[in-house]
Amino acid sequence: MVDMQGERILIPERMIVSPADGVFRSTNDNTDLVGTDINIDDVIGFVDTIGQSIPVVSPFQGILHGLIAHSGERLRKHEPVAWLRVSK
Repeated sequence: MVDMQGERILIPERMIVSPADGVFRSTNDNTDLVGTDINIDDVIGFVDTIGQSIPVVSPFQGILHGLIAHSGERLRKHEPVAWLRVSK
């Protein structure tokens, strides 16, 4: 990212967001994933909607620093689920 003065700004944190409206279900106990390495396309949970379960996948590689959503929580599409620090 480049700011208005042409300087590079590195933001190492990234958000993983919900792919749909529904109820979040973690793949593990929420605390088990924190601090683990996450690769691109790793599934960190599912959003259960009427008649289907949609995987929440990471579009980034890095270390998972926290889950924002908890199992059983209702989410809207694009609402943050987790955040991670990307690998350099």
